[in-house]
Amino acid sequence: MEFGCRDIASIQAGLRARRFSAVELAESVLARVHAQDVRLHAFLEVTDELALRAAGRVDSAIVAGAFDELGPLAGVPIAYKDNMNLAGTHTTCASRMLENYVSPYTATCVKRTLDVGAIPIGKLNMDEFAFGSSTETSAFGVTRNPWELDRVPGGSSGGSAAAVAAGMVPVALGSDTGGSVRQPACFCGVVGVKPTYGVVSRYGVVAFGSSLDQVGPFARTVRDAALALNALSGRDPLDCTSQECTLDFTANLAQGVAGMRVGVVPAFLEAEGLSAEVKAKVEEAAEQLSRLGATIVEVELPNAKAAMSAYYVLGPCEAFSNLSRFDGLRYGYQDAGHDDLGGQYEASRAVGFGPETRRRIMLGSYLLSSGVYETYYYPAQQVRTLITQDYVTAFEACDCILGPVSPTAAWRFGERSDPRSMYLSDMFTVSINIAGNGGMSVPVGVGAHTGLPVGVQLVAPAFRDANMLRVAAALETVYGPAPTAPGFASERAGD
Repeated sequence: MEFGCRDIASIQAGLRARRFSAVELAESVLARVHAQDVRLHAFLEVTDELALRAAGRVDSAIVAGAFDELGPLAGVPIAYKDNMNLAGTHTTCASRMLENYVSPYTATCVKRTLDVGAIPIGKLNMDEFAFGSSTETSAFGVTRNPWELDRVPGGSSGGSAAAVAAGMVPVALGSDTGGSVRQPACFCGVVGVKPTYGVVSRYGVVAFGSSLDQVGPFARTVRDAALALNALSGRDPLDCTSQECTLDFTANLAQGVAGMRVGVVPAFLEAEGLSAEVKAKVEEAAEQLSRLGATIVEVELPNAKAAMSAYYVLGPCEAFSNLSRFDGLRYGYQDAGHDDLGGQYEASRAVGFGPETRRRIMLGSYLLSSGVYETYYYPAQQVRTLITQDYVTAFEACDCILGPVSPTAAWRFGERSDPRSMYLSDMFTVSINIAGNGGMSVPVGVGAHTGLPVGVQLVAPAFRDANMLRVAAALETVYGPAPTAPGFASERAGD
């Protein structure tokens, strides 16, 4: 039985009816991961013992008649991007710097899934310290796209997207700093959600950009992603940026879009580099929403063209600050044979960090230096304010914005060796992180030219993430739930 190909409702229905036990479910998922991941390399660590222990607790609750008291992810296999601490497991951030680091504590987002009965299957590959758009910067090898193994799965949460797309787990967590949930979800043909900044605690997630990062779920259906958000959201006293959030993200999924106003940004559809097949899919999705009763309106984001420039000032500056803690002394890689502290620092960081990480550290150091800060960092913060206001103004005319996720479908390994071309793959996603709004990718079939998955991006007003989930659910009635990638869907789970 391939439980990773199932949705949450069918898994929980089977557990309630005792057609299988949680331990049997966990054993099946673990066996599939061990068998299939040799082709993908989505996992950096598989947590067999933790999974079976958690499954045993779920079975005990079933016997006691307390299964429904566990919560929205009861009995659901889940995996975590490897920048999320889980006590007793390695948290490497796909970097040699943390290759041997074992977490002494558990991140709030991880703990909340475990508290509602989820079964932890393992830790997932990523771009090193989340710096990348293809999972090619991982120190431990690339993750492959389940749809075509010679193509990237996107990044930085490529392992999370690939694991769900290949039917290894029904739900995975990733983090999104400039598109790192939405873009890999688009490339792998699954649902990926970046909630409004503050909806999910960042405590215990290794930081890239503290004002930009947000944890979000990957799933095969919109409802499963919403259920995961129900488990993840809410105020955390350990994270002062987290906000009280008591919404049921599943509440409005079946209401449809009749009467809703969906905004389209004309400039996005005429952007340089946007492929014809992606543009066609966005236009098709808008037409489908119109047929379902939504009103399509044009909105403007006049400062969005400056988002990339602002992001690649703000992001590296925050990364430079956050990565200063990795000095090779308290923990992390330590280069041997140095008598002076400066030499120890330099050698440990030069070897422990990969090329892209070093590039971002150097860029952040330069941008925050005396005489440069005023020229770049301060104006970038001013642009941030303008972009945030643009979204506020746009949402006066609409309830949700529809647009592209990425300019193209997934590219082949090695096709984008130039960092600038890689950065431009996030041109439609970074403004949402700058403004702090919620955004998501929902699959809308495959491209006419490549035959690869294409997703569209939905953006919601701050703390009104239910708007985009409602629109996504309507699109899902047209396009169906995300399919398991063809090469991994040989046998669908049955009771």
